[in-house]
Amino acid sequence: MEEFLNKLVGIGVEYGSRLLISLVVLIIGSRLIKILDRSLKKERKFSKIDKEVKEFLIGFINIALKVLLFITILSVLGIPMTSLITILGSAAVAIGLALQGGLSNLAGGLMLLIFKPFKDGDFIEAEGQSGTVDSISLFYTTIITVDNRVVHLPNGGLSNSVVVNYTANEKRMLNVDISVSYDSNIDKVKKVITDTLNSIDKVIKDEPMLIKLKTHNASSLDFVVRAWVNTVDYWDVYYEFMEKIKKNFDKNKIEIPYQQLDVHVK
Repeated sequence: MEEFLNKLVGIGVEYGSRLLISLVVLIIGSRLIKILDRSLKKERKFSKIDKEVKEFLIGFINIALKVLLFITILSVLGIPMTSLITILGSAAVAIGLALQGGLSNLAGGLMLLIFKPFKDGDFIEAEGQSGTVDSISLFYTTIITVDNRVVHLPNGGLSNSVVVNYTANEKRMLNVDISVSYDSNIDKVKKVITDTLNSIDKVIKDEPMLIKLKTHNASSLDFVVRAWVNTVDYWDVYYEFMEKIKKNFDKNKIEIPYQQLDVHVK
């Protein structure tokens, strides 16, 4: 009986000491993690990183340290690490399979935030949608279409698809095809187009313009018209040019052909 009590006391002392040490490790570890978290948020190097990336990195470090602290406490308590690692591995695989789509979006969001193919305020076209980027989160990118619809694009697909950024550069080329009838004088057509472009204030006159006969089509002569504009003025210039060129062709009796069918009845 005495021997049994001695063993019981020994076990109590051993596990009590382990529990006490675990409690000390928990308190000290938690405080160190909080201190590190605050210092990372104030770190100047992180100030150069996008807000979303910064928050993700700090959150990831915080979670990783807490997991490490949890494993350390279990180790101090004497729980076999082999069994613990097996359980954690199985849980990680199960969670990964359950959240496969979400993890794909998370990875895509990180890629977008790191490589920055576009930013807030850019006008993009991707995944069959086009609009102005409203926000970029870790899982979804939100764009506002020209008719004010809100579209949420999953970052997983977005990071692996072709993205056209229309506002990445300060200048864009106005590229328009203009058709006239075969009866038109080529030099006169080119002069009318040139004068029309020069009459538009927002066309950049210092940049070269291109007005060339492009194609001898089935029922028309097709001219390619190229001129440089500031990106923010692109659509204003486009609509103004399309309206003015029709009026100036009418004034100069230059015909814009349309499809027609001649029927001969015998």
